[in-house]
Amino acid sequence: MFAENSKGELILIEVQNNNEYAYFERILFGTSKLVTDYINRDGENKKVSKIYCVNILYFSLGHGKDTVYHGKTEFRGVHDGDILELTPFQRQTFKVDAVSQLYPEYYILKVNDFNNVAKSPFDEWIYYLNTGDIPDNATAPGMNEVREHLKIARMTQDELKAYYRHLDNIVILRDNIYTERAEGRAEGHAEGIEKGRAEGRAEGIEEGIEKERFSNALKMKAKGLDTAIISDITGLSCEEIDRL
Repeated sequence: MFAENSKGELILIEVQNNNEYAYFERILFGTSKLVTDYINRDGENKKVSKIYCVNILYFSLGHGKDTVYHGKTEFRGVHDGDILELTPFQRQTFKVDAVSQLYPEYYILKVNDFNNVAKSPFDEWIYYLNTGDIPDNATAPGMNEVREHLKIARMTQDELKAYYRHLDNIVILRDNIYTERAEGRAEGHAEGIEKGRAEGRAEGIEEGIEKERFSNALKMKAKGLDTAIISDITGLSCEEIDRL
């Protein structure tokens, strides 16, 4: 998967399930190709985009104890061991603080080696990639969206049909409301009484939506669906559903 963030930085994401002994070379090839594809054609190398290469692996690559590895390019002095730094002019021109920020950076996530103890937001994502579940106390950005998608993905066929049927009904009723209100506004310009009638029709449709929600909830309850799932689908509270 290939993405570009708001800063114009390029993110190359690859998920690999099968063991590949030459995967390090594959990482190099993919990143190098991206650099050459996106290098500015007018020869101004200073405009080359920053690249992040994220590799999510479900096999053991190399020999190491950690589950997340980060690689970047630095130039270190052979004799003194110092790091080669940018000049003040280069910092201002490139808008970065270190030479390594100009080069691609690599992340290797060895998902299968994760011990299932999420200690940071980053670990929470690795936990999800490893188990398909989300820790109850997870706070990492994007986790709430994943939770919502998982609710739908884990529905039974009957639950999924009821959910989509409910969504279809809401779309239709909202369209009716919009149409009735638009007609009411147009008629209201000609005669105030007609506007009142249109508003009355709109209110009636609003009541119809509410009745539809309770009706759908009753049908789902009759099919034995869990109260929490019915609540997620219809928007009714668990207490309202229990009273049906």
